Amino acid sequence: MPDLSTKYLGMTLKSPLAVSASPLSKEVGNLRQMEDSGAAAIVLHSLFEEQINLESHELDRFLWTGTDVSAEAATVFPEMQAYNIGPNGYLEHLHKCKQAVKVPVIASLNGVSSGGWTRYAREIEQAGADALELNIYYLPTDPRMTGGMVEQMYCDLVEQVKATVKIPVAVKLGPYFSAMANMARRLDNAGADALVLFNRFYQPDFDLENLDVAPSLMLSRSNELRLRLHWVAVLFGNVRADLAITGGVHTAEDVLKAMMAGSRVAMMASALLEHGIGYIKVLERELREWMEVHEYDTITEMQGSMSQKSVPHPAAFGRANYMKVLSSYTQRAPMV
Repeated sequence: MPDLSTKYLGMTLKSPLAVSASPLSKEVGNLRQMEDSGAAAIVLHSLFEEQINLESHELDRFLWTGTDVSAEAATVFPEMQAYNIGPNGYLEHLHKCKQAVKVPVIASLNGVSSGGWTRYAREIEQAGADALELNIYYLPTDPRMTGGMVEQMYCDLVEQVKATVKIPVAVKLGPYFSAMANMARRLDNAGADALVLFNRFYQPDFDLENLDVAPSLMLSRSNELRLRLHWVAVLFGNVRADLAITGGVHTAEDVLKAMMAGSRVAMMASALLEHGIGYIKVLERELREWMEVHEYDTITEMQGSMSQKSVPHPAAFGRANYMKVLSSYTQRAPMV
């Protein structure tokens, strides 16, 4: 039987199938079902900086003003009565989750300022988290803020959190940097133990009838995986940090592609929201079947095998591929 084990954040996982942050992890029973279905690690839903800094009656106004709205926040905050918005509730939930399952439980902090990260990072560690994922969700809308300022803010946050905790720290970030490879190297140098690529940025839509903004949430699809594959394949071997893919992981083929690009784990949430938590069993079975047919004994054999370092033509990851795709398109005959 093929060995699916992989290493991530210094931990040996039984497979690369990990659950990313989502409202599913708000229920301890769901975590038990994830573990029973084969999840190798679970990232809890995020503790938002706004939960720490703002009173509940201010949150709704804050979240829907501007464009800094995340999908995870949108699913959590509107039902204020059903959710403990304070950090103490999150720490208690984390502690219960650790008691309920044996697989690694990774806490998630979502924010933008140093105060939001460092104040509770140590308490999250003390509550038993196996690792911490920093979900840096920030859209700079101030025209006076330069790209260099934004990048330095990210690096400072990572350095401050790494100085605060001893558990591994992963950084989940978006793709919108002018020099992504350099930014990854800087986060690596700042101490990030893993880079999670990529956060999905959500924007509110316009409600034309009520002349208002409205939250808009769409689950990911497999075609979103390509951007993740591209950058993991480029970064593999060029950074010390582990690489993880999140966003667009829906099928066993998606998981296999993530591994061959150089990812240590393939994180999923939308697939489970769409198909149910038990879908993890399906993916694990299909992974094993594919590996047996193609004579792979271990997951580690394929990790990075399709990265920029391994393919015969590294230019395929750059402009040459761009030109090839454009020139290969053939217009379909018009329908009569």
